[in-house]
Parts: sequence; structure tokens; C-alpha cells
Amino acid sequence: MALRLQAGLFVCLLACNHADSGKVSQPTDAGELEADAASRLDAADAAQQDASMSGQDASVSEPIFHWNLPPGFPAPVVPRDNPMTEAKVELGRRLFYDKRLSGNESQSCASCHKQALAFSDGRATALGSTGELHPRGSMSLVNLAYSASLTWSNPLFAIGVLPEPLERQTQLPLYGDAPVELGLKAQSQPVQRLAEVELYRERFAAAFPDEPEPINASNIGRALAAFERVLISGDSAYDRYLHGDDAALSGAQKRGQALFAGERLQCAQCHSGFNLSEHVHWQGKSQIELRYRNTGLYNIDGAGAYPAPNTGTFDVTMEPSDMGKFKVPTLRNIAITAPYMHDGSITSLSEVIDHYAAGGRTIASGPNRGVGRDNPLKDPLIHGFELTNDERRDLLAFLESLTDSAFIANPAFADPWETPQQE
Repeated sequence: MALRLQAGLFVCLLACNHADSGKVSQPTDAGELEADAASRLDAADAAQQDASMSGQDASVSEPIFHWNLPPGFPAPVVPRDNPMTEAKVELGRRLFYDKRLSGNESQSCASCHKQALAFSDGRATALGSTGELHPRGSMSLVNLAYSASLTWSNPLFAIGVLPEPLERQTQLPLYGDAPVELGLKAQSQPVQRLAEVELYRERFAAAFPDEPEPINASNIGRALAAFERVLISGDSAYDRYLHGDDAALSGAQKRGQALFAGERLQCAQCHSGFNLSEHVHWQGKSQIELRYRNTGLYNIDGAGAYPAPNTGTFDVTMEPSDMGKFKVPTLRNIAITAPYMHDGSITSLSEVIDHYAAGGRTIASGPNRGVGRDNPLKDPLIHGFELTNDERRDLLAFLESLTDSAFIANPAFADPWETPQQE
């Protein structure tokens, strides 16, 4: 997909949060961003075709951190100016769960990303700290370290297009105002709050020992990104089966896996590899493909339209063919991350199977009525299929085998504020 955008539109990437529609004031001069935008966009197509980020690349630091990766998982890409350290990860964990990072101190990052739900929130669409309902759901943060792009449908938040996309993206939930997420008004607000806490003065100094004033907005984002990178899940029953434990899957789950990977359903065409997703990157991978897909979820005008503001990558590229195209998310822990799709409009995995079996969803009445199967912009892989009742049960059983119970109970990822937060 070509990213032929006007330079001014690149500045608007700062307005796209996990709901892809927020706006945020940035300390960087807007004119400077705009002047830089054209050159970034000229390089974007080439970057997507060949964005080499090996361990020797200038954007990747040498390993200085013990990842404790699951078997078969490669080393994640880490920006050179934000190397991983234990002190930084632990600081990020405290910040992730700290309600002082919201304007009214009512929410933290964990309010929309709950560990028990694989760091999603169980809502159809997210709810901000001021009560504002967002247009899209909170994406799971599972294996974010391997994600070549962020958000549901903004191709500008991607490795090879935006430097340090995760570090940049952490700023948007904090300061975005359309919609309001955490609702901070200025970058000085959390800095002042955290600087008053002795524990934070100590932990920022430990995490950023070379800086005379380590408590600043950039380091808040770096620490949050460091913690989010360690949220790696790879110990499901399916993983254990792949690594030699034949008893890890039941007979039904094995049959479901065969259906999932087979030619009839072709689920693995999009949900493949160790992360069961697309947009995956790691150290040494030579190419990034940012492919977004229209699954026929809507077709409200018979010509492929999706209901605003959830129009997919079209909202960024303004290319008519990009209408309804969204990122393919990971299926890891999928059984505990309902509801599904970018807008949470499908409530169960059984209904997800119905959608794909039909080759697109039919909505019989209401403002979004239409036959998704007939969407002319639908991805050709969404062709429909038939399942017996037994096959449906087997497929659901396989999807349930992707839950990593150890991950969602790992104390290293849990809320560290066991007592009231220090004032």
C-alpha cells in the first residue's frame, strides 16, 4: 500500500491513538514536523518493502537485557536510544498502573489494558478517564515488542516510517483529546506529580542514570514502552504442543488446529507464525509488510463503505480502495479478549466464525445494514466456508488452546501498588 500523503497529513499521525482518532499537543514545533514529513513519506514505501532492522542496524541496540523469551521466539527490536534495563522495566510497570498519569487521577494505562484479559479491557469500545466513549476497542498489548505497526489502522505508526513508534505512541493516550483517554493537559502535569514522590525520584534516577533531570515526559514514555515490550506471551497449550508435548492438546483441539491451518478455512493465511498475526518484526528480519485487510464486516452503501469514523486505513491514506482495511491482530489469548473486531461489534468467537463462514457479515436492519459478503473491497481470502457442528466445536476448542494462563497470572506484569500509592 502506497503512503502517498500530503506532508501536512503526516503531522496528523500525532492525532491517532489506539482508537486512531485522538489529537495531542506536542512540544515539537509543528512547522518542523511538517518540513520533515515530505522526506519521511517519500521513504515510506521503500521502508515497508525493505526495512532491515537487524541487530547491527543503527536503530537497534546490542542485547543488554535478559528477555527470557519463549522457545522459538526471536529477539525483539529495540531502539538504540531506549535500551532495555530491569530498572526501566520496573519503573514502566509502576507508571503503567499509576492513576497519577491521568488528568483527574481516575484511570491508569491498566484501566484499558487489564492483565487478566491479556491486556485488553473487555469492552466493545474504550472508555476514557472523563467518561468519553471511544470509537474503537482497546487492543491487546500481548507481544507488542514484535509489532511492526501500532493501532488498528494507522500505517504511519510503523517501524520504518516513524522513529520509535512505540515510544511515540505512549504519548497519545496520555495527552490526546479527541477522544480523551487519560486526559493530561500538558506534559508538565505528570512530571510535577511524579517529582513529588520519593520512590519515583529514586526509580527514575536508577532507570536513566546519565541524566541530571531524569523525570521528564520523554522518559515517562520510554519507561512505559520498556514495560510494554516485556509483555510477551508464548506458553499456551498450543505452544507446548508445538514443542513436543503431544498431550498438551486434546483430540478436539488437534482437529481444530488442522481446520485452522487447512486450505478450506485458510485462517493461517493471515494468522500465522509464532505470533499468529501479520505486521510482525524482530531483529534480523529483512522485510516488513504492512498489509491491512477488509473482512466484509460492513457494506452500508453496497459499494463497500464502513460507518464513520471507523473507515480503516482510508482515514489516513484517503485512497478509496483502503476503505474498511484494518490490521490483523494476534490470536494469542483470543478466547479472553472479547468482544471482537475493531469496534467490538462481534461478541463471541462463535459469532466470529459465523462472520468468516458467511464470507462477510450481513446486517439486516438499522443504519449499518448491508451485506458484507458482497463488499467489493473485501479481501479475496474472505470467501466463506461450511462447517459441521462438530467441526465448529473443534475450531473453538483450538482457539481456546491459545490462552496463556501463566502470562495472565505472571506477577512480574501485575500491579505493583499493593498498598496505597505513596504521596
